Amino acid sequence: MSQKDLNIDAKGLGKVAVLMGGASAEREISLMSGAGVLAALQGLGVDAHAFDPAISDLGELRRAGFARCFIALHGRHGEDGTVQGALELLGIPYTGPGVMASSIAMDKTMTKRIWRADGLSTPDWRLVSSGGETAQALAELGAPMIVKPAREGSTLGLTKVTDAAQCAQAYELAARYDPEVLCEQFIEGDETTCPVLGNGAAAQALPVIRIVAPQGNYDYQNKYFTDDTQYHCPSGLPQAEEAEIQRLVVAAYRSLACRGWARADIMIRASDRKPFLLEINTSPGMTSHSLVPMSARAAGIDYAALCLRLLANANLDSPGGTVPGGVQ
Repeated sequence: MSQKDLNIDAKGLGKVAVLMGGASAEREISLMSGAGVLAALQGLGVDAHAFDPAISDLGELRRAGFARCFIALHGRHGEDGTVQGALELLGIPYTGPGVMASSIAMDKTMTKRIWRADGLSTPDWRLVSSGGETAQALAELGAPMIVKPAREGSTLGLTKVTDAAQCAQAYELAARYDPEVLCEQFIEGDETTCPVLGNGAAAQALPVIRIVAPQGNYDYQNKYFTDDTQYHCPSGLPQAEEAEIQRLVVAAYRSLACRGWARADIMIRASDRKPFLLEINTSPGMTSHSLVPMSARAAGIDYAALCLRLLANANLDSPGGTVPGGVQ
């Protein structure tokens, strides 16, 4: 799908800030994502400029006359509703979900509570505040168990625990990133992810990606800095399983009132092939190793066209915030 196919006037989108970097633990990845987005938009004739909120005051966006923002920030202060709220106050439309959806999705515990309330499958969990409580969670949830920060991304601070002797160290690692630590039942099976594009009833899932990481360890290093992880898109899953995952992620996306785009991570339990939602990312990576561009490409949308489509759908939560000329 090309720029022409989308019928978007690149120059008509105005002066665009690509927000990248920031102050989160994912700054390095954000700079990589932002650089890719910036080059793609500039290559299509968009008046796009890099903007690092860790260096420049957000108020400069209004003073400099920016009409839209492409959020390529990851983690805290980037996809947790804080930047989105600032942009709402500035009246500058931005890509991705709004304030509430971004805030909830960043908090894995709140996300799971909403999904469970809406009847969507997600692994059992416990919130803990000490190594001792982590050991108790292991006794209740069973081994293996995942211990991770409740409000962090990119598998930072995550440990797969197999016995009680590991619990204290796993808790301490997760607590370095967030005071709320989540213990989650481990689902043995295929690891998959699936992006969603669009708004409301028009939201659609892209092709599913099946992930095969070395020793099953899809950690920060294997996500971004090695070529050893295998990504299968088409997924190679039975058609019925792929369709069920796509149905589930669209339901999860709508459950949190997401808009624009997001990417949900799902495990398929080997014993009965039931899919379980792990989390949803509201500002997914856009690096050379990133998964949304890979899935979009399988659907016929190249990287530059994807960036342009997301930018054209930049929006505001506030009344009257809809921006003319967007696409679904």
